[in-house]
Amino acid sequence: MKVRSGSNSRRLHRSGTFVSDIARRCTSLLVSFAFLLAPVLPAAFPTTAQALPALTPPAASAGTAECSLQSANGQIQHIVYIQFDNVHFTRDNPNVPSDLEQMPNLLNFFETNGTLLTDHHTPLISHTADDIITSLTGVYPERHGLAVSNSYNYFNPNSSDGLGSTFTTAFTYWTDVVDPNTPSADPSFNLLTPDGKNAPAPWVPFTRAGCNVGAVSIANMELENTHNDITTVFGAGSPEQIEANGPGGTAKATADFVGVAIHCAAGNSVCNTANAKADVLPDEPGGYSGYSALYGHKYVVPVIAPGGLNDLAGNPITGFPGFGGISAAQTLAYVAAMQENGVPITYAYISDAHDRHSFPFRAFGPGEQGYVQQLQAYDAAFGTFFARLATDGITAANTLFIVTADEGDHFAGGTPINPSCNGSTGNFCTYNLNNNSPNQNSVGEIDANIQSLLGEVDPSLNFTNNPFDIHFDMAPAFYISGQPATGSPIARQFEQDAAKLTALNPITGNTDQLTRGLVDPVGMKFLHMITGDPLRTPTFIMFGDPDYFFQTFGADVAVNDGFAWNHGGIDPEINTTFLGIVGPGVKAQGVQNAPFTDHTDIRPTILSLVGLTDDYQSQGRTIAEVLTDGGKSAGIAASGDWFTALASAYKRINAPTGDVGLAVIRASTTALAGDFGTYNSLEARIDALTSRREAVSARMAAMLNAAEFQGHAISKSEAFPLIVEAGNIADYAAHLAGQ
Repeated sequence: MKVRSGSNSRRLHRSGTFVSDIARRCTSLLVSFAFLLAPVLPAAFPTTAQALPALTPPAASAGTAECSLQSANGQIQHIVYIQFDNVHFTRDNPNVPSDLEQMPNLLNFFETNGTLLTDHHTPLISHTADDIITSLTGVYPERHGLAVSNSYNYFNPNSSDGLGSTFTTAFTYWTDVVDPNTPSADPSFNLLTPDGKNAPAPWVPFTRAGCNVGAVSIANMELENTHNDITTVFGAGSPEQIEANGPGGTAKATADFVGVAIHCAAGNSVCNTANAKADVLPDEPGGYSGYSALYGHKYVVPVIAPGGLNDLAGNPITGFPGFGGISAAQTLAYVAAMQENGVPITYAYISDAHDRHSFPFRAFGPGEQGYVQQLQAYDAAFGTFFARLATDGITAANTLFIVTADEGDHFAGGTPINPSCNGSTGNFCTYNLNNNSPNQNSVGEIDANIQSLLGEVDPSLNFTNNPFDIHFDMAPAFYISGQPATGSPIARQFEQDAAKLTALNPITGNTDQLTRGLVDPVGMKFLHMITGDPLRTPTFIMFGDPDYFFQTFGADVAVNDGFAWNHGGIDPEINTTFLGIVGPGVKAQGVQNAPFTDHTDIRPTILSLVGLTDDYQSQGRTIAEVLTDGGKSAGIAASGDWFTALASAYKRINAPTGDVGLAVIRASTTALAGDFGTYNSLEARIDALTSRREAVSARMAAMLNAAEFQGHAISKSEAFPLIVEAGNIADYAAHLAGQ
């Protein structure tokens, strides 16, 4: 079952169920075993035309009167931010409507009231944890720490070989360290800046402005597990930790304390309860003291729904449902109750619809009945949600609505048995689920034993003398024992061998080239993937064929219908997603396939619209193209077209999945697959290009930031030379890539 973009023993993501390879990954059981509390979707949801569940009356002055958003004319009073797990705007089967097309209540709301951008992109590696954290913070993994996710390995200096197969989750509470139980192994914060400090938290500008901030299942803003997170927030020996450690305590503590939080403004009445804890951010720029927070369903719901919380179909929610299958009806019920009761800023996550979230867990193919029914349930929930908020006076006239997805997924499967199916009632798609006889109609990724395949490519590889580990993924990160230097003979041998990997595809019968791209730390630096923790920098990363999932055990290749939606790589359907924006100051222009944007741009766009600033400079830019004249800051408005021209050039050279970033990956692949002469020559050029890009992009970012938040007007004389230089950088990257 996929949980926050895929999880079992091989993919420790959110609330992972560990099915195989338990002995090898046994440490992960201690790190992040938040149990699957898979919700069962109700058979039917009320539509907007039907009677709605009883509403909790809004508390007009509870926690909202002091909230001082500084939007134009004070119009924006609420923010509703929703991030899906792997929901698609584009079709995976041309006959079957896309995910958003099957949710017209959601799609029509954004098409009618605002702008839906479809050339929106992820960072690398494209996975739930780093994609969401990049969206929340506006900075790439180099500045928040999660370049490899949703779990990662790190080189453990305590192990005899410098490797130790030390494996940890990317999903922790904001202030957790990598390994609280063995701090000598890696004492770093999980979320960290380049200089090793705890990354600034996304709720801070809002709470400083007097606004409470709610979090529902979104990455790392609330507790993620019942082991380390409860100790971090509630303390050793606390009643909460005692509950978690008692008989059956993990499931109960998950329901009570995980997945939901409210970060309160200083002295706010919402957190004026005995259950509030100090909101501790040890490295927040400018300090952060006097703030409190509520953590978990047990402590949040009495504040936002004193009579108890129902989902949007009227079913009681008696505890946090779990990350793995939290539905739209459940997530949106928490959000609505928060918005109605003194929490005007809410961030929320909704699980994917393309997996079966109850036993027997498996992946659906496009147009399959269960997939379609889950999307219908999601759509009904959004209809109820928007109607409920409108009844409360929370509308596009006073609220900024944001919707996006962490990343796209590649469907690893064949065509339906009935190829004319379209996913409608009576014409659902059906697939072959017999993995013992896979064929062109099968659903399922291909699990590949990369150690065995490497040994077949190069029998001289000695895995006893040179042990290695990988982050199990379609884009595996390699960790070679002893953390060898970049360009060392053993690293080069592994890289050259990885470039040659092939496999006989059991579904198509074709021989597949398994490697789409290779980067070592030189290329990773250009892609913003070198973090402030050198122990978690892999030897190299292989971007694989998206039909394959790579591990280090089992048969050379085998079809697995438990998983069929892969991500992590550089394929366009994976790193391209959508971004919808509705609210005061936002143009109502429907679907737009330009400009190119990525997840770093969400943060500065929100803050620019509401007149707040971070304590740091983001690596994104305000998407001025979707803003009305009244929605633009003074500096952006005064800059005219030079702001968007400079911003477009900035994104081109800085975004990992833009044309320049992808060109660098192609050049890096040639380098790592080549001989030492080719490698040394191209690596030196990539390194020089990175330095040149960083110097230019730093000047661009400072100029954009000054326009966004300091009222500075960008002139032609300032912008034009930088735009020309960005074009030169792009041309040189294309030259390195052989174009």
